[in-house]
Amino acid sequence: MNQTPDTRIEHDLVGDRELCNSVYYGVHTLRATENFPITDVPVSIYPDLVRALASVKKAAAITNNELGVLNDERTKAIVAACDEILAGELHDQFVVDVIQGGAGTSTNMNANEVIANRALEIMGHKKGEFKYLHPNEHVNFGQSTNDVYPTAIKIALWHKVTRLVGDLAYLREAFAVKAEEFKDVLKIGRTQLQDAVPMTLGQEFNTYVNMLRSDERTLREVQGDICEINLGGTAIGTGIATHPDFAQRVVVNLRDITGIPLVSAPDLITATQDCGGFLLVSGAIKRAATKLSKVCNDLRLLSSGPRAGFNEINLPAVQAGSSIMPGKVNPVIPEVVSQVAFEVIGNDVAVTMAVEAGQMQLNAFEPIIAHSLFKSAKHLGAACITLADNCVKGITANTEQLCHTVNNSIGIVTALNPYIGYANATEVAQAAHQNGTSVYDEVLQRELMTREQLETVLKPEILTCPAPLNI
Repeated sequence: MNQTPDTRIEHDLVGDRELCNSVYYGVHTLRATENFPITDVPVSIYPDLVRALASVKKAAAITNNELGVLNDERTKAIVAACDEILAGELHDQFVVDVIQGGAGTSTNMNANEVIANRALEIMGHKKGEFKYLHPNEHVNFGQSTNDVYPTAIKIALWHKVTRLVGDLAYLREAFAVKAEEFKDVLKIGRTQLQDAVPMTLGQEFNTYVNMLRSDERTLREVQGDICEINLGGTAIGTGIATHPDFAQRVVVNLRDITGIPLVSAPDLITATQDCGGFLLVSGAIKRAATKLSKVCNDLRLLSSGPRAGFNEINLPAVQAGSSIMPGKVNPVIPEVVSQVAFEVIGNDVAVTMAVEAGQMQLNAFEPIIAHSLFKSAKHLGAACITLADNCVKGITANTEQLCHTVNNSIGIVTALNPYIGYANATEVAQAAHQNGTSVYDEVLQRELMTREQLETVLKPEILTCPAPLNI
């Protein structure tokens, strides 16, 4: 292999490889790019993960220095290189595919090599001069992929879940504004797509507010399950090849660096193989996505028409709906949100299978777990923002149509049950349906109630909430 002024030679257990001097990654990373040409998506697509890896390496270096097993010069260089990555630099050097074999070893080595080569420059040496500072012997000292990688995933996931909760809250506020705007707009509720009983459009939109608030709370709760880390457990959780005090001290430094309330797992062997926390987070994201898709189903139905559908609300027209039907407008924003939900549900299946597929003291499938979770959180958050900004904020109510459906609905007969009895109410409903008349007229015709009684019982404020019965 002929080294040139623009290249360097690095060695691993497989042999020597030539690398361009302009890159900071090394031979392990190079082989990984060749071995895993799966998605053409590098781990740098997830800046949270890259910063999390730098946080772990920085905390480890500081801890090893405190324990007297890493000298000051190397520690300062590693910390400086990590700080640059935390500031957003060198992310383009994290080039391994997001889906990879080896339980994340390629990602960990990518980080080790980038940090080592940048630290060497800071020390005044050339990239690849590992006799001064080595990716494994110094940057990765006291660590294993098996504790570094899941810890980094949890840190990155914490930030993604935090942002997702914020995005859900943003959408919730948009629905809350509409719930207040529509609080006095009477309409007919529906069960099984059949007329039910009256409610207000505000009450309908307020259910979306409450559903989103519930999902925010659930996501915040499951964040606690990813605060427990196995850093210091090294290969299988026994802590082999690290200082006895490393695990307890590194979590303190990592907590200070990240601002996340991380704790060391009580049993690192269990924590190294148990991916249940990831499954909880995936389930919570799926829960939110599934419910949000249900909301979008409602929006599409309520806005269907404009002449042959429900036509109860208007969604803002954001683009032409057809290449052949002039004037057609489609509910494209709710449609895209539902498609994101389908993706999230599929990602949850992938996470479930990967968690189940762990064997003995390690789960080798954390790369697909990370990729699936990160996609779900990112895409669902984006869906919340576009639903709020490009749809919910512009929704208007078709009050005349809503009033017409209430006045002509048979469902309001339910409010008369306490006064005329279920049997009489059933006859009234059947007659109104067959004759094309109103419940109001049928009750008067049968002299079951007076006009004054009907007007009192059928007031909107009585129809849409519990009220005293004047029987």
